[in-house]
Amino acid sequence: MVKAWNGATAARRPLDWRKRMSDNIAYALLVYTGLQIFVTMGALEAEGGSLLPYFALILLVAAIIPACRRFEKRWSRLSDAQAADPEFARWFRRDRIYLWLLAIGLPFLITGVFKGLAMLAG
Repeated sequence: MVKAWNGATAARRPLDWRKRMSDNIAYALLVYTGLQIFVTMGALEAEGGSLLPYFALILLVAAIIPACRRFEKRWSRLSDAQAADPEFARWFRRDRIYLWLLAIGLPFLITGVFKGLAMLAG
């Protein structure tokens, strides 16, 4: 039963690396935004009156937009034939890993750097 369902799903959704990357970017941005709010709000509460968490928030927004745009451009340039070519699986997997590492790691990294700077300054 599972095999038939997977086959039916695959038949309805042809391989398109452009759409898959676009979907990954959208989900990664949602996760990134949630982490950014959670991590930055924790830093704001911990730091009291420091402006450093606000700078971290600005830096996080400024860093993710060009990075996601770069991924999007790379995959949107594919022709229809390339977008359905299974040979692109290796590069898709690589870019997806980089995207998710960036989306999950960047909020913690930048907030950690700013918290470290606040400790040094204070």
